Amino acid sequence: MAKNRLIKRYSASERINHWVVAACFILLAFSGLAFFYPSFFWFSQIFGTPQMARIVHPFVGVIMFVGFFVQFFRYVSRNFINKSDIKWAFSVKKVIKGEHMPNVGKYNAGQKVMFWVMTLSMIILVVTGVMMWQPYFANEFSIPLRRVAILLHAWFALILIASIIVHVYAAIWVKGTIRAMTEGVVTEKWAESHHPLWYQEVIEGSDKTVANITKKNNVE
Repeated sequence: MAKNRLIKRYSASERINHWVVAACFILLAFSGLAFFYPSFFWFSQIFGTPQMARIVHPFVGVIMFVGFFVQFFRYVSRNFINKSDIKWAFSVKKVIKGEHMPNVGKYNAGQKVMFWVMTLSMIILVVTGVMMWQPYFANEFSIPLRRVAILLHAWFALILIASIIVHVYAAIWVKGTIRAMTEGVVTEKWAESHHPLWYQEVIEGSDKTVANITKKNNVE
C-alpha cells in the first residue's frame, strides 16, 4: 500500500460541461456524416428517422456551440502560446517518448493548438449552419452564399471530427489523463511530470481553483 496525493484539475461543473459538449458532438458527427455522405446515411437513425435528424441536428448544434463557449471563456486565458510552448513543440518527439518534458503550464502547446482549432471550427460551423438552416434562416441568404456555406460546413466538420479523434487518442495515450475529466483529479506525479508549472502553482497555492489537494490510499 502506498499513499498517492491527488490534485483537483477540474470541478464538477467543468466536467458536466465537457460531457454535454462531447455528447452533442457525437450526435452531430453521426447525423452530419449521414447528410453529406450517402454511404453513411444509415447514421441518420441516431435520431430515430432521417426527417427527425434534419430537424434536431441544428438545435443540438446550438447547444454544443453554447456549451463549448462556456468552456472557451473558462480556459482562454491559459491557452495563449508562450515561449515554453515553442520549446515543447520543438521537442515533441522526445515528449512523446517520455524522454523530455519542458516546463509547461496547465496546457501544453498541442492542447493549445487543439483549443484554437476547435474554437475556429465551432465559429465557422455555427455561422454556416445558420445560413443553411431551413426553414428559419436559409432564405435570407442567396443561393451562391448557401453553396459556399455548405462547402465550408462540410470541411470544418471534418476538421473538427479529426481534431476530436486526436484529442481522444492523446487522452488515452497519456495514462491518467482521462481520470481528470471523469473524477476531476490527477495524481501529484502526473501533474509534476506532464504540467510542471501548473503543478508548482498548485503546490504554492497560487491557483485557488485547483489547490484542493487530497490524500487517498491506492494499491500500486
